[in-house]
Amino acid sequence: MPLHAITEVYGEAGLRDRFALELESFPAGDRKTLTEALDLASDLHAADRRVREPYLNHLLRVAIRIIRYYGVRDTDVLVAALLHDAVEDHPAELGGVDPDAPCAEHTEAALAELARRFNPRVAELVRSVTNPEYDPARDKHEQYRTHVAENLERDPWARIIKISDFTDNGVGVIHTTMDKAYRSATKYRPLVPKLRELVGRPDTPLSTQAKEHILDQLDLAEERFAAILDE
Repeated sequence: MPLHAITEVYGEAGLRDRFALELESFPAGDRKTLTEALDLASDLHAADRRVREPYLNHLLRVAIRIIRYYGVRDTDVLVAALLHDAVEDHPAELGGVDPDAPCAEHTEAALAELARRFNPRVAELVRSVTNPEYDPARDKHEQYRTHVAENLERDPWARIIKISDFTDNGVGVIHTTMDKAYRSATKYRPLVPKLRELVGRPDTPLSTQAKEHILDQLDLAEERFAAILDE
């Protein structure tokens, strides 16, 4: 069953069950680590919502997609997938610093905590997909796209997390309100060509089958963006 269909029918409990099923074939140590990452994500995002659903649903779908459809079983990548918004959304809470401290201090403290709890590679993967503090004098969406392109150029494994995140937001754009769909389409549509190019690169650590699946999903996202913006 597609992940958004599981969400619609069974909600967070169904996604948690699906994630647990995916983990059954992992070694015990990896299961423990991934469960700890999920517990941390659950705590940090407990009060967060994505319009109609708990924010945790998005994080679960991103991680499940990487396992099931991309064929990736790298525990560090999956931990970072579950926590890919933690530093951006809850840096002071994660890092244990004063909420009024500067943004850079929040970010570095939160990343240091991820390195301590898991390992430095997890922290660097999360860094690669964490948005910077934006310059209010420049277009926010353009800054976002520049940041994504630059970071994914240098970090092939981070591409996997961002592509799953993008797919959840892009293909899943029909599962939200019209206002949110329009904002998402405006933000994400210009990234599609760059993501297609990155997916096709030889250093992107995915199988040919996974890359073909992702390219199909990018085509579908583009169709949905066009339907929203060009109508």
